[in-house]
Amino acid sequence: MNRTFVVLGAVSAGLSVAAGAFGAHSLKGMLTPEQLNVFETAARYQMYHALGLLIIGQMSETSDRAMSRAGWCLVAGIVLFSGSLYLVALTGVRWLGAITPIGGAAFLAGWIALAWWAWKKER
Repeated sequence: MNRTFVVLGAVSAGLSVAAGAFGAHSLKGMLTPEQLNVFETAARYQMYHALGLLIIGQMSETSDRAMSRAGWCLVAGIVLFSGSLYLVALTGVRWLGAITPIGGAAFLAGWIALAWWAWKKER
């Protein structure tokens, strides 16, 4: 088990729950429906990828480079994708959305690295 990814996944999942609750209860009257939708998308994708980190953490050894790449790509994706969407929703600064596709690419790279690991793993 790679404890780092389990810890990061658990913390990220918890933060996602907190963000979702904050969005649903505290931001509803403060944000436009479009901003609230962006915020909810950030929380949802953060949770999906936090669960991915938990899976990677459970399946990998600390010395496994492909799994390590997959995990760090998901971490980068959470920060860049979800983080940029949270900022866009909360600040209204739309140019921050230009960062979002970089996070999406990191998510894709992480899932591809996980698939590569699974394909190459000895049976």
